[in-house]
Amino acid sequence: MPSPTIANDIGRSRQIIRQRMERCRSLTLALFAGVDPETFCRQAHPDFSPIGWHLGHIGFTEARWLLQQGAGQPDAFPAQYQKLFAADGLPKQERANLPPLAEIQAYLATIRAQVLAYLDLAPLAEQERLWRWLVQHESQHGETIALVLALQQPHPQAPAIAAPVPTPAIGMVEIPAGEFVMGHASIDALDNERPLHRVHLKTYWIDRTPVTCDQYRAFMEAGGYGDDRWWSAAGWAWLQTAQVHQPLYWSDAPQFGPHPVCGVSWYEAEAYARFVGKRLPTEAEWEKAAGWDGETQQPRTYPWGEAEPEAQHCNHGHFQGWTTPVGAYPAGASPAGCLDLLGNIWEWTNSWFEGYGEFESYPYPGYSQVYFDGQHRVLRGGSWATRSWAMRCAFRNWYYPSMRQMFAGFRCASDEARN
Repeated sequence: MPSPTIANDIGRSRQIIRQRMERCRSLTLALFAGVDPETFCRQAHPDFSPIGWHLGHIGFTEARWLLQQGAGQPDAFPAQYQKLFAADGLPKQERANLPPLAEIQAYLATIRAQVLAYLDLAPLAEQERLWRWLVQHESQHGETIALVLALQQPHPQAPAIAAPVPTPAIGMVEIPAGEFVMGHASIDALDNERPLHRVHLKTYWIDRTPVTCDQYRAFMEAGGYGDDRWWSAAGWAWLQTAQVHQPLYWSDAPQFGPHPVCGVSWYEAEAYARFVGKRLPTEAEWEKAAGWDGETQQPRTYPWGEAEPEAQHCNHGHFQGWTTPVGAYPAGASPAGCLDLLGNIWEWTNSWFEGYGEFESYPYPGYSQVYFDGQHRVLRGGSWATRSWAMRCAFRNWYYPSMRQMFAGFRCASDEARN
């Protein structure tokens, strides 16, 4: 029999998990308010499944890991769901023939009722990491749903900010040379964030804020999309095929000037950085600037400390519904003085996605390990659509460098002081 202390800890964990699951699900279902059947089933881009598939996959994954593998229950759901909603069941282009929204919502509700009943009995001492992983899994698919919806109505609307936006100090922040602890080790840490390890970096400088639309406009107006001086060979080859001349989510409306540029590929970010005489930061440089406390010599979970993200810390979780001006969240500043490190837009880094030393896959190799292929670049931070459970200084996202459909921007770094 567990000690009273252990029993109390497990009881608190059950409560936290229940609260997170319920809050996360309400955010997921809210995305489908007013969605018509065509939008529900449409594949808006070859690399992304219809939003209805993501909804079904969320339920399917929860049932698979908790009810079937955890509780040992038989699969009592329609047989066609196995092939339709499994990640390896059908190619993306064949996922548009979906049951109606009401049927998939009923499917999720049935699963959730059984899952919450199991939560009261589940051996959390062995399973807690899995339950927390599933909340993050749903959060990530929730952001993909928001992305696919944005692709079908790509003209952004600037949100109304309740309070005046302070003008952030421009320029770069110096990060002194030295070691820091990289990665994350809490029960929430995903496999690709582990293990903790020490990294030594030379002194470098990093932009205080992400690159804004006003700043990026200078690159566009100087003919940056037509000047191969700023592009790598791979980037220039991509550009000749892509035939783009501005970011995907670009707006010429003046109110977007102080917003971070959004909807750029890694190649576009790299070209801009070269244009201004800088470079993209490595993910280690990004993480040290975001979460390393030089005074305590300890990493922070979030730039501001250990308190979970709230509305005053950063633009996330659909609080605003789109990007906000950089510097609008001074309470989210890092110890180094950088702003907008979490939320608003994901930020490209100059690193390839790979495992840290002694990497161990969890809960299955296909979650992270199959992407350690030297073809995916790391993004850090999170966007305005990222939920709090999938956002921290050590959290890693990854995409092909050609992708620009995500809510992604960047900040620059340099080996020497620059404006």
